[in-house]
Amino acid sequence: MTKAPDEIAIFKEVTEKLLLELEVAGTADIQMKDEMAEIVLQTEESGLLIGYHGEILEALQLLISLIASRKIGRFIRVSLEVGDYKKNRTEYLDRLAQQTKDRVLEEGRPHTLSALKAWERRIVHVILQDDQEVASESMGEGKERVLVIKPRE
Repeated sequence: MTKAPDEIAIFKEVTEKLLLELEVAGTADIQMKDEMAEIVLQTEESGLLIGYHGEILEALQLLISLIASRKIGRFIRVSLEVGDYKKNRTEYLDRLAQQTKDRVLEEGRPHTLSALKAWERRIVHVILQDDQEVASESMGEGKERVLVIKPRE
């Protein structure tokens, strides 16, 4: 198995080459945590790298993960943060989860959150995983996948 410092160097090389190809000036800080590469990009062009609703950011994550994983010899997930996009989105999702929980408890029935990306659904699941009053569940397939928050039975 490859040592973490070597993996960090590979992720740094892949990320920097990708930025160079995109003609975007920036620096990358990379850490390995729980079989995941956490990459924080510092750039003046964060909007370009984030894209509409984070679509470019997701694509870049996948590209970096696939290219680096091929060099390393095993798949390693990437979390890419640019311009505090994910941090701010996580704070929003925390508020959304709490508001939806309150609504579920007030009305006594499940509520569906649609249009969330997989990583966003995962964050809501984590936020509510130890909650004694409500449970969360993903339902559906592909782009039709939704997150349902319902009262615990």
